[in-house]
Amino acid sequence: MRIGVPKEIKNHEYRVGLIPASVAEYVRQGHVVAVQAGAGEGSAIPDERYVEAGAMILPSAEAVWESSDMIVKVKEPMAPEYGLMQKGQLVYTYFHLAAVPELAEVLLERQVRAVAYETIQLPDGRLPLLEPMSEVAGRMAIQVGARCLEREHGGKGVLLGGVPGVARAKVVILGGGVVGTNAAKMAVGMGAQVTIVDLNLNRLRYLDDIFGSKIQTMHSNVGTIYDQVLNADLVVGAVLIPGAKAPHLVTRDHISQMQEGSVVVDVSVDQGGCIATCHPTTHEDPTYVVDGVVHYCVANMPGAVARTSTFALNNTTLGYGLALASKGFEQAVKDDPALALGVNTYKGQCVYKAVAEALDVEYTPLSELL
Repeated sequence: MRIGVPKEIKNHEYRVGLIPASVAEYVRQGHVVAVQAGAGEGSAIPDERYVEAGAMILPSAEAVWESSDMIVKVKEPMAPEYGLMQKGQLVYTYFHLAAVPELAEVLLERQVRAVAYETIQLPDGRLPLLEPMSEVAGRMAIQVGARCLEREHGGKGVLLGGVPGVARAKVVILGGGVVGTNAAKMAVGMGAQVTIVDLNLNRLRYLDDIFGSKIQTMHSNVGTIYDQVLNADLVVGAVLIPGAKAPHLVTRDHISQMQEGSVVVDVSVDQGGCIATCHPTTHEDPTYVVDGVVHYCVANMPGAVARTSTFALNNTTLGYGLALASKGFEQAVKDDPALALGVNTYKGQCVYKAVAEALDVEYTPLSELL
């Protein structure tokens, strides 16, 4: 199969779909890999490394898309790339279609076989291709939140860990999954008072076991969220419903009652966000203020630490990508139910139920089309 790796064009997105070691694996299995010139520069990977791994370098995105059976990316195709997608092409990347209805329309119209990293799901419920970026984003959420709390960035001027004789900052994390757990690790490490709010009592018991008295766990309900958010210095939104829009747990009324200079970091913004006042921002202009509360809502947070993120992502995407290339799309998804759950559009139909519901389009089970 002909594999294409275009350069990412999302604002300040420095990750790349394949690293040289992954390219070498595709080539070893008989595939042809084309990488756009400069695609790896943001992750400190020069073109020469790709050539050494067996890839050919093409001068433009147009050349890569036009010559490839399967495109391997990191972020969803952006508007300038919509016209480059070929009919029936296999595109393997993060899509988050519930938050990008215009992209979904293009995928359906062009009958693109869209395999979304974020909805590949194992029988135990884990999302293996989302986990590494969730780990990065969770840890980054505390780093950027701490910076936003500094007075020069609009915050109230609070140090997360405080100092002897001065109270530590209060950090509230909404969601105890991979993002929330990694955010808690960082916040605890920096000495903050940390509360994790989650709906799943078994998850709260697990978090209580691993963190012990270093954190407080609270069951998620309207009253708990209200009490915790209003008293927080930093709120991290870490809610995920695979493929669907995140529910708004923090309302505009909550935001209006928070202390001036408090900070919210909504990691779930790429799925619509769990904080009502959040909308996607970029690394170039990452924050804005609503009712005195600083909002950080960058939709591709891991792109800022591109080398770490790229290598971590390739650790998990390579196996599924090789299956798609070596077995062919249809056989690969028939053989692996987890991979089949990653398919969002196929033959002009939306085949992932949560995405179809979020976009208000007809849902067709993948099994009916294979």
